[in-house]
Amino acid sequence: MDYNVVWYILVGILLIGYAILDGFDLGVGILHLRSKTDHDRRILMNAIGPVWDGNEVWLITAGGALFAAFPNVYATAFSGFYLPFMLLLIALIFRAVSIEFRSKEENRRWRSFWDWGFSIGSILAALLFGIAIGNVVLGFSIGSDMEYQGTFFDLLNPYSIASGLFSLTMFSLHGGIYLNMKTEGALQKQVQGWIKVNFLIFIFFYLIFSGLTLYLKPEMIANFSFGKIDLPGSKHELVENHETLLSVFAWTVVLLNVLAIANIPRMLSKGREGWAFISSSSMIAAVVLLFALGIFPNMMVSNLDPAYNLDIYNAASSQYTLKTMAILASFGLPFVAAYTTIIYWTYRGKVKLDESSY
Repeated sequence: MDYNVVWYILVGILLIGYAILDGFDLGVGILHLRSKTDHDRRILMNAIGPVWDGNEVWLITAGGALFAAFPNVYATAFSGFYLPFMLLLIALIFRAVSIEFRSKEENRRWRSFWDWGFSIGSILAALLFGIAIGNVVLGFSIGSDMEYQGTFFDLLNPYSIASGLFSLTMFSLHGGIYLNMKTEGALQKQVQGWIKVNFLIFIFFYLIFSGLTLYLKPEMIANFSFGKIDLPGSKHELVENHETLLSVFAWTVVLLNVLAIANIPRMLSKGREGWAFISSSSMIAAVVLLFALGIFPNMMVSNLDPAYNLDIYNAASSQYTLKTMAILASFGLPFVAAYTTIIYWTYRGKVKLDESSY
């Protein structure tokens, strides 16, 4: 068994779990200020109240798995992108503090301040996640010593900013679809109006971002090709040995992505709130998979020289470490999935405010 591939998949699963679960938390925060009354804002905040902190654990777990399985990637990323990661942490912390502090006082200015903190923290986090993904696709200035040689402002290129805006619109749509399940009455009607607008905005940025990706990084489709294609640095021996299988899977993900997006308005029009959320979650999972398949088996691409790329082999821990962790993960992940399922089952249904609500 190739444990390097296994851990590439496991880290991807953790990131998909985070993108889906904390994605709607971020989406609710992005939409928060659209609601004008204190009651409705409390409904929105309490829609994620019981689950938001558990959802963030998926990001921590993914970071821990990356540190243990691919320490060179972890070291390059966290040392080279110290300022962006600090901004992300500040955004996530400020969002969390806003949720906890907002309802501690009745004062209107107090609550308005934390409303803005909740929304701005969510918007900034969603943008930074997208900017990070955009740079992973575009590549970094990584030298032969596996060190990032660029600056913070090199990360703020037009493509990564477009990726950030795409991420913002995707999470905003996902958050609205989640709120559609958790609200009722006039507020739900208002949320449904937001979803219609957000869906059109998302489609616009989806098409723009997809076109930019194919234009700037055509090698992203190398793993989707059933035959040999002439793109420098686009193929890897591992890919060539499993080319047909990988291509079939890649095109299956493309089909899933298209069907999931098309199914969102269909399910919403039929009033099937849960299925609309499943479609939105499937769409996010497919988007993350498409990026992972596009760069596979690389994890960080050097735009200085393909020989400096960090892939699942030159950036990985020893085989013994990977095997031992895989055995432990086979026991741990089912518990995480079971715990998450129980929490969501316990807090299912529409949001009702009481004395313990935020």
